Amino acid sequence: MATSVTAPEPRPALPETVPPSTRIYLRPLGLIAGAPAERLLAAGQAVRLAGGRFAFGACQVLFREGPRITGTIAPMDEIAAWSESLGGAVGERIGALRQRLCAPRRGPGGASLARPLVMGIVNVTPDSFSDGGEHFAVAAAVEHAGRLAADGADIVDIGGESVRPGAAPVEAAEELKRVLPVVEALAAAGTGASAPALSIDTRHAEVMEAALAAGATIVNDVTALTGDGRSLEVAAAGADWVVLMHMRGEPATMNLDPAYEDAPLDVYDFLEDRVEACVAAGIGRGRLIVDPGMGFGKTAAHNLAILASLTLYHGIGCPILLGASRKGLAGEEDRERPPKERLPGSLAAALAALDQGVHILRVHDVAETRQAVAVWDRLTG
Repeated sequence: MATSVTAPEPRPALPETVPPSTRIYLRPLGLIAGAPAERLLAAGQAVRLAGGRFAFGACQVLFREGPRITGTIAPMDEIAAWSESLGGAVGERIGALRQRLCAPRRGPGGASLARPLVMGIVNVTPDSFSDGGEHFAVAAAVEHAGRLAADGADIVDIGGESVRPGAAPVEAAEELKRVLPVVEALAAAGTGASAPALSIDTRHAEVMEAALAAGATIVNDVTALTGDGRSLEVAAAGADWVVLMHMRGEPATMNLDPAYEDAPLDVYDFLEDRVEACVAAGIGRGRLIVDPGMGFGKTAAHNLAILASLTLYHGIGCPILLGASRKGLAGEEDRERPPKERLPGSLAAALAALDQGVHILRVHDVAETRQAVAVWDRLTG
């Protein structure tokens, strides 16, 4: 008996008109690397993602009008012709998204991001969710930072306020007592080419300013420079790089009942708006990094939806950082494990992120992550 085969449903066509009020998104699909990617690029059948190793030939095109989200899939050459036919502000928006998807990303001082960077975490706190109290003393924090550097950290991220779910806020003066001696010691210890860049993880402009003066070059702010009225000014004046993270609510209550219309798109809209605000304040797009903020005002389902949609954020036109280290991403059983027993899940999330072109991994376990990145690099390089 012959077996019938159902023909696939035709994909919806790109619309001939789009209302100016509609938000449009392009999410690259089917990333490929290596020799196959180079052949498709040479044949004009793909474009390069963010100037890096990956190429792609099609995007999911998403339309958002209020709560209604629709979409289709289209090849890049069809999207290019469609944007030209639409013209006006809508055509310009699509053209800008296409340009941002392909524009090369650079690190501080113009450094290449062709190789993923690893940011090691130094929590100078008594109450961080994973290692609170372990590096609270200045000497312990400096020693830990040195160990992370020896393990291969490109960046060391120093924070003096826990922003774990349920954490109480810390005053800027107390935070400065914790982090400034660490930044000063690390800056004095080495500024050579092999020394990791120093990042200050804070939402207080006073702490940013002092840490930048002491030798930090990166500001990493969980509030995307909204938590302090002077943050934009301070970051614009002194930071080589600024990490803008998405967080909904305050740490004390953010994970009690977070709700989104569409988590990946809601996060995208926030980050895109913050990038534009920073550009308007004098922080060039090339100095900005975006971080979707895994676990910050998000349920497990929200986190996984964002993790599966990371290519979407290339449309903002900035390097992407992911901080999924030791977070319970594998369901209720995983969240019941102590954070230090979640390394396998952390590495799985890191590799999923790298497969979507993420540029920076913020992690506790630098040596293990660096080893995983090295294998991934050989497979995709």
